Amino acid sequence: MKSYMFKEVNSYDTPENHPVSIWFRIFRRWYFYWINFAVFITCGKLGKKGRLDKDAQIEQSNRNFKLVEDCGGKIHLRGLEHLRAVDGKPCVLVANHMSLLETAMIHSISREYVDFSFVVKKSLYDIPYFKHLIGSLDAIAVGRSNPREDLKTVLTEGKRILQGGRSIIIFPQSTRSDVVDPEHFNTIGIKLAKSAGVPVLPFALKTDFTKVGKVVRDMGPICPEHEVWYEFFPAMEIEGNGHEQHKKIIELISGRVEAWRKAEND
Repeated sequence: MKSYMFKEVNSYDTPENHPVSIWFRIFRRWYFYWINFAVFITCGKLGKKGRLDKDAQIEQSNRNFKLVEDCGGKIHLRGLEHLRAVDGKPCVLVANHMSLLETAMIHSISREYVDFSFVVKKSLYDIPYFKHLIGSLDAIAVGRSNPREDLKTVLTEGKRILQGGRSIIIFPQSTRSDVVDPEHFNTIGIKLAKSAGVPVLPFALKTDFTKVGKVVRDMGPICPEHEVWYEFFPAMEIEGNGHEQHKKIIELISGRVEAWRKAEND
């Protein structure tokens, strides 16, 4: 599965008759995390060797995408035309943050059209394999103990990456959450885009297919009944202080998340 799966389409929905793996039926979360961690380790090894290029990123992310479907998950993609419209130019992608699944799948969905890095916790650079994975992506590391210093780091390093022609994905909520809380949805993406003179491309996601674990945070329950959604919106230029764009982004993202959850509960 080395090729990009969504060329010339604007949306995607997992087929209703997609088979569920017998191994998932037997081992549930253990099967999911076994494969998921295998992908993670493979990416770390490729990153260490300097071989985690575009094709490898898409190939390994495709494995995670297929894994979700093999474990009974239904994936829905919308607004892929807005990724194509960026035409490879740098932008700041801003989204809500719900689980680790979004970063595991995002290369499969968007890497064909957008070359990007992330803003991550500095502590992730201490994790074996993961440090090579995020290092190969030139991820921006922040400590989260000094907001002013973090902002300075993101603006400085982010501007360098954007001026080099690559985009950056930012999760302004920082902490994973099932809801979009405007008070905790900071403006760092807006400030970076304004500073670098690039547009913001918002996207909403719902990835509670995986839950936070009670014992091991990153190995929570797998919930196939919770459908996975990604929706990308048109890129927007930052005008003035960016307050109107920030407000619009929160409205777009929170509106989609609420609609998806309501439809799921009806």
